[in-house]
Amino acid sequence: MRDTGANEKMTNTYRQISMDEAVTMMAQESDYIILDVRRPDEFAEGHIPNAINVPNEIIGTAEIPALPDKDQLIMVYCRSGRRSKGASEKLVELGYTNIVEFGGILDWTGEVVKGE
Repeated sequence: MRDTGANEKMTNTYRQISMDEAVTMMAQESDYIILDVRRPDEFAEGHIPNAINVPNEIIGTAEIPALPDKDQLIMVYCRSGRRSKGASEKLVELGYTNIVEFGGILDWTGEVVKGE
């Protein structure tokens, strides 16, 4: 583990975009994952189509089998945007290089899928 100093920011980080930018990106990109980091019960109540659920609480130091490609575009959201920011930070710390955080499903105006 490298010492970055107390005030130096890590060079690896995630991008934060608006919901509108996320919708545009989903229309333009082809090889990406939409990652919902809410609890499984929240996910079942309604989620963005084709999203996968990896709760923020289980993202830690271990590898994540559902996210094998650390260079793949991963678009992260939660309910309001708080958990998705924390999850994005943890994913970057795990070595993921293409993380985009776009807030919460509360701002999503598109279709919602219920159930798993």
